[in-house]
Parts: sequence; structure tokens; C-alpha cells
Amino acid sequence: MIRESSGRRTIRIGQRAQCDLELLATGGFSPLTTFMGEADYRSVLTTMRLSQGLPFPIPITLPIDPKDVPHRGETVVLTEEHNRPLALLTVEEIFERDPHEAELVAGTSDPKHSLVAEMASWPSTCISGELRVLSLPEHYDFTALRRTPSQTRNILESMGSPNVVAFQTRNPMHRVHEELTKRAAEEVNGTLLIQPVVGMTKPGDVDHYTRVRCYKALVDQYYDPNRTLLSLLPLAMRMAGPREAVWHAIVRRNYGVNHFIVGRDHASPGSGSDGKPFYGPTDAQGLLRHFEREVGVVMVPFDELLYLPTENRYARRSEITPGTETWSISGTQLRENYLAKGKALPSWFTRPETAEILQQAYRPRTAQGLCIWLTGLPCSGKSTIAEILQVMLLEHGRHVTMLDGDVVRQHLSKGLGFSKEDRIANNLRIAFVAEEIVKHGGMVICPAVSPYEEAREEARAMVGPDGFLLVYVDTPLAVCEERDVKGMYAAARAGRIKGFTGVDDPYEVPRKPDLVLATASASAMECAQTVLERLVQGGYV
Repeated sequence: MIRESSGRRTIRIGQRAQCDLELLATGGFSPLTTFMGEADYRSVLTTMRLSQGLPFPIPITLPIDPKDVPHRGETVVLTEEHNRPLALLTVEEIFERDPHEAELVAGTSDPKHSLVAEMASWPSTCISGELRVLSLPEHYDFTALRRTPSQTRNILESMGSPNVVAFQTRNPMHRVHEELTKRAAEEVNGTLLIQPVVGMTKPGDVDHYTRVRCYKALVDQYYDPNRTLLSLLPLAMRMAGPREAVWHAIVRRNYGVNHFIVGRDHASPGSGSDGKPFYGPTDAQGLLRHFEREVGVVMVPFDELLYLPTENRYARRSEITPGTETWSISGTQLRENYLAKGKALPSWFTRPETAEILQQAYRPRTAQGLCIWLTGLPCSGKSTIAEILQVMLLEHGRHVTMLDGDVVRQHLSKGLGFSKEDRIANNLRIAFVAEEIVKHGGMVICPAVSPYEEAREEARAMVGPDGFLLVYVDTPLAVCEERDVKGMYAAARAGRIKGFTGVDDPYEVPRKPDLVLATASASAMECAQTVLERLVQGGYV
């Protein structure tokens, strides 16, 4: 967003750009000192190197809505969301983003990838130029653990070891992570830097407030204070797997690190629409190994560690004799079999301090929020099914909010038309409200035509994939027209209504909905019952 202020136009930047700005300002992205110009940007996309040849695999750009782009030579003020000035940028370059950027960086065009879904809404135009920082973004949490690269290097140097190994994490740390980090410090005979990301991670991840409380408890109780430093990193992750591993190593080098732990599936967002992982388990290790000499950081690879119950210890999978009994708990099992059910976490898996923090912060599934997003053609039966479902859920003791697309248009989206851009804007406003409801443990039903796959996937990303159920109300067009008591289809076919979904504006059938309701062969009551049964199976009611 751009506006006039004190004689200079201001550009309000979002959380991702604020994270990037902070690391540009403090030297965390060295050798970069400003948002990338076109030469560096295009070189990074295709070669994973800056235009002068130095390794840098992730583009750091400042996308701006084309209608708000300032003039070349103009100095603009970059502000945070509350309009506090952060920096002055003198515009030297204006260029268009590569339409294949997401695929080049993430290695996929699948909207199930969190970066791909997010980038679909990024503006197409970027600006770059000299950056003069006025003040860093304000952080009021864990201030003692927030250090610049220079401050971190000074502390690490004072700890006396020439070798420093860093551990990157965006998840709570359990016994297995404790084991591998301590082993890594021993292997390099050096200091351990535990540096969790607290900027932006994957939608649906445990919030950083909870995570940092876990890290503090672990480091205070179970690590050698003379060889361990806990420090936070305000990085906005891209979840780009192998490219991200190299990028993380470069950032850690700037913080004084010369060894970096890379485990299996480093910085991976999981699996795509086909159910297959976006990256191979050791792809990140292989790419960083290729770049480690140029980057100046030695990659410390770690195979999967498994618990041996008969010996009460962890061991690498490669060291375990076939047939030996092993125990492990996956992230999905942790959420669904333990936290979602309020079940105590076993002591072999996590420290009691971590278990207590997670159980305090993580609601059981019956108290978790969920967005039920019903999409389909006009008159497909979405609102009727939603109304019945709302009553059913209230009967089961759940608090439910209804965000009907048509009703939202009368209030939150008043003034929007029916262009593609306005339809998407309406959907994202619904998603924004739904995100807040879900975040605080509420259940929300959103019956909205939402004809575009792009908007539905962005809504999923906003709310978080674990709290979003996409229900496709599959009703044939002819049946929708028969049900149309208002005569909207007839008016559209007669040309009296323009841009009507299903007539002269397309409806994109969801490629992979979580649930399909065939209303031509089932009543609205039966469809609502089908959704309720899915929620019962998932433990929400």
C-alpha cells in the first residue's frame, strides 16, 4: 500500500519484506545490502548465484503493486503495518517478476507448496535501489535472545572455540534433536548455536512463542552453557528445500558459523497434490555439499535417529542391525495421536518441560478451530448445507460462525464488483476473518462460490492447511439452473447479468478437494451429515 506522507510517498511492507529488510540491514544477507536488482534476481533464479558469481540461491526482492510503483530516482519511505518508518529506498530499478519464479525457486508449480500458494498473490513488479535504514522492525518478545550477526559473532568468539556448528529449526525440539545437536558439537569439537527461525515459517507450524519457550527450557536444563548459545533468527522461510539449505548456510556464515547441521528433508513443506514429497530426503544435503567450499560452511549431515527401547538410547538408522526394535513418533502422530487427544507425551520422546509447554499450548482436537469452506456453482446448495451443518455442530457443543459469501459482500466486501480481482478479494477477506476465528479455536463455515483455484488455495494457506477443509458441492449446471428461484441464470443467459459464474464466467473445479458432495443424488440433509461424519472421524466433534 502506498500513500503520501511528509512530502515523500510511503510504501507499507508486509511481514516477509520486513524480515528481509532486517537481515539486509544487519548483514544477515551479506553480500546483499538492498533488495535485488534485475541482474541479480534473474541470475539467482537460473544459476543460484548473484550476477557477479557469488552463491546465493534465493531471490530477495521487493514486489510492489504496479499501480503504486514510484518513479525512478524517487525516494520512498518503507513503513511497517502501523506506518512506522523503517527505511528510505531510492528507486533505481523497476522490473517485472519472472512468471516462473515460484517453479524455479521451489522446484514445483503445485499450489500445495506453501511458497507457490503465497506467491500467486504477490505483485508482479519489483523495485530496487539504495537502502537507508531508519530503524529495525520492533520486537517486544524474547528481546534477550534477539541478536544481530555482529553481536552473535562476538559472543561466539568469546566462547573460545574456532568451530561453531549451527542448528536450524522451525519446530519444537525433542530428545532426538537434543541428541543430534550434542553429537554435532562433539563431532566438530566446537560451540553449538541453536538458532530457530522466528520470522515466517510454514502455515500451520507451532507458533514461535511456544517454540522458544521450549528451546529455553531445554537449553537452560540440558545443554552445556559454556558450549551452547540460543539465539533467534528473524528469517522469512521459503520452504524451498535444497536451495533453502544453501541459503541457510550463507546466513549462518554471516552469524559466525563454519559448520551447519542438515538433516533429512531440510526446509521441506511436505508432500504435493500427488501425495509425493516435494524433495528427496537427502537432496538438501547434496546441494549444500556442492556449494560448501564456496560458501565457507561445512555441511554436517545427519541420518534419521531412532530410539532403541532395549538400550535406552538413540542411534542412526544406518547403524541399527535389521530386525532391531525401534521407536519413533512422526510429526503427524505427535499432533493426531497425542496432542490432539490430550495424551501425555512419552519421556523417551521429549523432555517433561517440553511436554508441559506443548500440552498447555496445544488444544485437543475437540477444542481446535476449523474452517469448512464450501465451494460450488451458484444455487448448488452450499448455503443450505451450511445452515444445516451449523445447527448440527451447535447440537454437538461446538461454537460455529457462518461467513456466507453473499452476506460478506453486503458488509465486509461492500463496494466490490464481480471482476476476477474483486471475486478473489472477497474470498481472501472471508479467509482473513476465518483465519482469526480458527486461530482462537472457533469453527467457521464459509459457503462461497469461490470459482478460482488460485483464491481457494491462498485461502487454505492463510488459514493453515491443518485447519482448512475444502468441500466441493458438486452440482450439475442444469440442476443449479432448475433450483434458481431468483432467475439469475436466465438473466445471465439473456445478457441482463454479465460475468455470471457458470454462464459467461468460468468455475474452476477444485483439483483436489478434501470432500465432494454430490447434491444431485443426495439431499442437503444427507450432505450435511456427510460433512459431520468427516468431522467426527477427524476428532473435531
